[in-house]
Amino acid sequence: MKLYIDADAFPNMLKPMLIRIVERFEISTYVIANKRVFIGDSDKITYLVVSAGADEADNKIVEMLEEGDLVITADIPLADRVIAKNGYAMDHKGDLFREDNIKNFLAMRNLMQELRESGEITGGPKPFNKKNVHEFANQLNNFLVKHHK
Repeated sequence: MKLYIDADAFPNMLKPMLIRIVERFEISTYVIANKRVFIGDSDKITYLVVSAGADEADNKIVEMLEEGDLVITADIPLADRVIAKNGYAMDHKGDLFREDNIKNFLAMRNLMQELRESGEITGGPKPFNKKNVHEFANQLNNFLVKHHK
């Protein structure tokens, strides 16, 4: 199993915790973005900078992904592509996208986008906080204990 980080919108609050988990599980990790995003020093982490463009990082992740790999992303369309390749996807709050829930996440994302575009909703998600960091750490740890060999 390899770990991929969709790093373009990766929360800074998660970086120290992620380094500890990567080192503890000794999991090969790829941090992919269209600009340099530094998570921390580890010989387990490979940094890849892709061309600028809306889906370049997503495309690289999907290209490299193998069955059973885990992708950390808040990008629901990317999560859908990961699941289609029999990978796992988790968001920054520790929610695991699965085959049985990804279509609901996509439908909600599309609905919210339509509402924002029509002016019905102008705000975004709640700010990321320490509770989210704790929940993500717990969920990622539990996932790796179960799936990482």
